[in-house]
Amino acid sequence: MGRSEREGVRFRGIKYAPLPSQAKFHRSEARFKGFSGPIGSGKSQALCQEAIKLTYINAGRVGLIGAPTYPMLRDATLATLFEILEVNFIPYEYSKGDNVLTMTDTGSRVLCRSVDEFERLRGTNLAWFALDELTYTPEAAWLILEGRLRDPKAERLCGFGVWTPKGFDWVYRKFISEPRRGYETTLALPYENRYLLEQIPDFYDLLRSSYDDAFFQQEALGKYLNVQAGLVYHAFSRQDHVTDIQVRPEVPLLWALDFNVDPMSSVVAQVIGGTVYVLDEVVLRHSSTLQACQEFQRRFPSHPRGIIVYGDASGNSIHTTGTSDYHIVRDFFAENYSDSLHYKVPKANPSIRDRITLTNAKLRSASGEVRLLVDRKCVELIKDFEQVCYKADSTVPDKDKDRRRTHVSDALGYLLWQECRPLPQIGDRNQRLF
Repeated sequence: MGRSEREGVRFRGIKYAPLPSQAKFHRSEARFKGFSGPIGSGKSQALCQEAIKLTYINAGRVGLIGAPTYPMLRDATLATLFEILEVNFIPYEYSKGDNVLTMTDTGSRVLCRSVDEFERLRGTNLAWFALDELTYTPEAAWLILEGRLRDPKAERLCGFGVWTPKGFDWVYRKFISEPRRGYETTLALPYENRYLLEQIPDFYDLLRSSYDDAFFQQEALGKYLNVQAGLVYHAFSRQDHVTDIQVRPEVPLLWALDFNVDPMSSVVAQVIGGTVYVLDEVVLRHSSTLQACQEFQRRFPSHPRGIIVYGDASGNSIHTTGTSDYHIVRDFFAENYSDSLHYKVPKANPSIRDRITLTNAKLRSASGEVRLLVDRKCVELIKDFEQVCYKADSTVPDKDKDRRRTHVSDALGYLLWQECRPLPQIGDRNQRLF
């Protein structure tokens, strides 16, 4: 414990052993950053520790710490903040009248605000801001604070928030599925908080017994899902299935297409040791089969082990032009590709139910085995996995709610059906009975 100064910057030691996800969050130098995790993952602790750090980095400047409502701010966020300050003997003054915290060491001021009346947030320039329980905060509040992050004398400008997932809301879009430049998010893992489990070993078991499965996955496991409807690809988890994947030149490229005009959708994958690696997706708005072929060739101009084409059986249907989609594909590659090309296209598509069941089984088998991984650049496929739901009271995926959904996952399903479907059993020993 102690403090020192270097070139006008003040330092103070704090007793804090961050969990791996907390440490990653603190290391991030993004202008706007987030910490997403299940309950009990130390989100408020990370928020308050980061806020205190910024009061020292931005000595003498103004920051803001907020929560959706004043009771949430008082009972959770500020309670955690004051506890950290007092345990570490960090001097401060707090004015209850105007809800302003002053850090005695640095002269930094922290505005403590609820954001339910977000229009009141306009005004003072800020060096930093922090919002607790961001998924319960109006997006307009975040946008107003973004505009206030403009103190020209700040050493480091930063806006950050922490939250538990709450479906595919504005927080999910802004921080996870469609992040803008300057945004970075840390995803905390369940069961990571060893301090919590040391004190309450059966914490997650008690939650599992109280919550339904979907709510447990959202609140206790920190998964993004639609708890209001039946999720089609329920076995998918961004944490478990999304990674960085490189093309393996010694293995054939597998290209699977769904012949939909808008968007024209396809995926590129490889199968290695029984695991499917989805390398890329080609999703084109208002495009033709020929344009899809041209885009595929642009991304993969050659491949030494050749290409295998999969897809929707309806692509064999003759168009009014007198050609089918697969005729277009064959003609294009015959003229423009020197590597070997093979086709695995069924005469009829598998049932939707069988295709979905197989996809979920590859995502995670009943024994917990993961045999399907997706490169993080496949944003539309990931959205399908996370957002496609069944129509109410049916086992039919809802294609009407968002016309862009289902097509990329359909394309992948055709590939999986040709490569990974279980062989039919004849008798109980896979032998013909006489």
